[in-house]
Order: sequence, then structure tokens, then C-alpha cells
Amino acid sequence: MILPFAMILDAVLGEPDWLWSRVKHPAVVIGNAIAALDVRFNNGPLRRAKGIALIVALVAVALVVGRVIAWIPDFGLLEIIFAAILLAQRSLVDHVRAVADALRRSLPDGRAAVAMIVGRDTAAMDTPRVSRAAIESAAENLSDGVIAPAFWFAIGGLPAMLAYKVVSTADSMIGYRTKRYEAFGWGAARLDDVLNWVPARLTALLILATHFALYHWHRVPNDARQHRSPNAGWPEAAIAPLLDLSLAGPRSYDGQMTDFQWVNPMGRKDAGPDDIDRACGVLWRTWFGALLLAVVIDMLPLLLAGLAAVFLF
Repeated sequence: MILPFAMILDAVLGEPDWLWSRVKHPAVVIGNAIAALDVRFNNGPLRRAKGIALIVALVAVALVVGRVIAWIPDFGLLEIIFAAILLAQRSLVDHVRAVADALRRSLPDGRAAVAMIVGRDTAAMDTPRVSRAAIESAAENLSDGVIAPAFWFAIGGLPAMLAYKVVSTADSMIGYRTKRYEAFGWGAARLDDVLNWVPARLTALLILATHFALYHWHRVPNDARQHRSPNAGWPEAAIAPLLDLSLAGPRSYDGQMTDFQWVNPMGRKDAGPDDIDRACGVLWRTWFGALLLAVVIDMLPLLLAGLAAVFLF
């Protein structure tokens, strides 16, 4: 029951400031290591090969560290703590809800709040754009920060979960199609796409299943393909019809407007803080569905053993 307990611990405590103001969060440690390796190796020839070697080495280290932690004979307590640290349900909801609260104070406050969770330009956003950006971030990070790490824990325990976190962090730091990172970050970006392929689709399924809205599923694949990302479009395509909103669409990066396609183009575009609150409700309901699924997976061997005992004896 390590994963269910970790999910509950994360949901209750989130990211306590009293702890992470005193010690470095594992994500910060990972990020600092990637930044140092970026400075050291992202230069000269063979940048793609160097980037691939870097991500392979980081994954190998993560697997070893995860295995050592899991090996410590403490009845799984350290695994629960580390797994909870690598999940982000409570902090995700807190950051997204903060955008709604800020918008209710003023538009400039809303822009400042959403700038903390998205990478696009926010200075000229109106209230609907701020709200849609927050909801898109909520959907994407539900997959990347909650469902995907939980999925990889279910597949390979803490080592697989830690390896996923390393790849995800590397992708967020060096996985860009820019002159500096297009070659060096190629390996991290492609591996991140692979590791998120199943979780992104599972997230979309959980969003609709927990809201008894699987009748929307037939629209999700086509809407997801309108997104620039092979994975991020899936949770967005699932949450958009629940909220009757259009998501994605045109946005500005580094001062340049990009004409991305709309996800759920027939939905409303006049999103507001109330829609952000509704999205937070979707996050919690989906999390609860994932928690129940984790409990079932953990208890499955016992259930199968009980059934076998009934039929054999």
C-alpha cells in the first residue's frame, strides 16, 4: 500500500515551506545537477550525443538511488515519504487556485499568479486568457505531476518513479526547440514523450470516467491531435468538454504570437475564476479515482489469491 499512502500524504501536506526552506527539495537537487551538466557539456560538437549520454546517466543514477532507498528495511516508510515528495497533487491545486483568487483581486494580480505556472507571455492577457492558461496548466500537470509518477511507481516502484522525475525535470529545463537546446535536449524531450505516452491517455480516461462522462471520449483523440504536444493535449481534451471551454488556441511566446489550434473549438472562450475553481474540483475528483485504482492494484494479488482459494479448495 505504499503508493496509496504516498498519494494521501502528498494530498494532506503538499510542499510544506517549513521543510523546504531548510533542506533542498529533491527536484531542486535534480535541477541543479542538470544545470551544472548543461554548462559543462552543452557546447562544441556532438551535442545530441552528449545530451543522450547525459539523460541515460541521470536515469541510471536515479534507478540506483531509488533501489537503495527501497532496499532500506523500514517497512516502506522511506518509500512512502519519497514517493509523496515526488507527487504534486496538493501543490498543483494550490498554485492553480491561487490564480483564481488573484484574478478576483485584480487582472494584474491574476497575470502575476499565472506567470508562475506557465511559460507563455502574460503581460497582455485578459481575464479569459489568464483563466484558460491556468486550466491548461492544471490539466497538463495533473498528468505530468500526479498520474505519470504514480503510474511509473505502479510499474517499477520508487526507482522507476524517480527516473521518471529526472526525465521530466530534464525535459522542462533543456527539452526546448531553441538554438541552444534543440540538439542537446533532444534525448530528454523524446524520452519524456515516450514516458508520458500512456499516462497522458490514462489521465484523460480518468478525468472522464470519474465524472461519468465517457460519452465525450470519442472526441478526445481528435481534439488531442490539435495540440502541439503529443501528450499534453489528451488531458486538456478531456477537461475542456467537462467545463464547456475551448482551450489551447493562439498565445504569445517571447513576444511572438503563435496560432495554435483550439482544443474543443465549440466550447466557451470566456473563461473566468469560477471555471478555474471548477477545474480544481476536476483535479481532486480525478485524484480520488487514481487513489482508488492504486488501492485496487495493490490489493489485486490478495483478491486473486482469495478467489483461487475459493475455487481450489
